[in-house]
Amino acid sequence: MFAVEIYAAARSFVFIKGNSRREAARLFGLSRETVLKMCQFSLPPDYTRTAPVAKPKLDALLPVIDAILDGDRTAPAKQRHTAKRIFERLRDEHRFAGGYTVVKDHVRLCLARNRDTFVPLAHPPGHGQVGFGEAVGVIGGVGQKIHFFCMSLPHSDACFVKAYPRETTEAFPGGQQPTRSPPPRPPSRDVTAPAGDQERGHRQAREAGGSRFRVGR
Repeated sequence: MFAVEIYAAARSFVFIKGNSRREAARLFGLSRETVLKMCQFSLPPDYTRTAPVAKPKLDALLPVIDAILDGDRTAPAKQRHTAKRIFERLRDEHRFAGGYTVVKDHVRLCLARNRDTFVPLAHPPGHGQVGFGEAVGVIGGVGQKIHFFCMSLPHSDACFVKAYPRETTEAFPGGQQPTRSPPPRPPSRDVTAPAGDQERGHRQAREAGGSRFRVGR
């Protein structure tokens, strides 16, 4: 690993002073391949392994560890093997001569790989999601930024999008008028008002200056 000063000096020698990579390699005592990598990356790239770490003492016993962990899936929680217990079994039953750390690291990776990482999502009927976005549209032959109101009903995959010149509190309740009945759990405090009270909601929004409407992004 080279010092940051050498890394920056080599790049400055090539890009700012206009010298060749061959001259930089000769001046700094580096190979041309190293100088090429310095020119390709503005910051030193992180080290990445090209092959998995060799475990000569543990490789032959990996199927044994996998079998133990597979059996633990159906065993009661208090009877499952810890990494230390697996190490002791390998040492006593299979004459494992390695250390505890390599066993512990492998068990941790196996448990992380087998653990469920997804989060189930459930959207009841009428559950709505609301937000604003920005886009560039052409109106009358002129490109300009527009703000679009987007409402989606995940249960039925229905959606509604309406564009506005500005993102204002009046646009928020106005975008919900195409729906026959407001969703029961929208991300806003006042969307649950009856349809007949929407005009009152418009007036309150204008009078309160937006304090009653909060749009989740």
